[in-house]
Amino acid sequence: MAESNRRGKGAADEPFDDAFDDIVDDDVEVPSGRGGTATRARARTGADRRPARVRRETERVGVFARIGRFVREVVAELRKVIWPTRKELLTYTAVVLTFVAAMTALILVLDYGFAKGVLWVFGNGGQ
Repeated sequence: MAESNRRGKGAADEPFDDAFDDIVDDDVEVPSGRGGTATRARARTGADRRPARVRRETERVGVFARIGRFVREVVAELRKVIWPTRKELLTYTAVVLTFVAAMTALILVLDYGFAKGVLWVFGNGGQ
């Protein structure tokens, strides 16, 4: 049994697969991947799929075609974005500005403290 698990299906697994096939109803509708549904038998065989366009390795696409495809893909992705409302945008902006101001003040205090400490340890610059 452990041997069959390492290499994939063994002879012991076949009766289970046959029993499972008897349980599956081939007339059940399942998503086809194109927004519609297909019967399980057609989905299993891929009979309702359109053939994919295969580009030959020797076929080259021009620079302008690639730029156009890039722009179309960018626009398609930007349509998927959930843009914040005006109120959310103002809230997020206020949070960011407050955080930046707090971090700036913290760094200012630490810099001033370290500068005073260095001057205290090493003197006032040779005066």
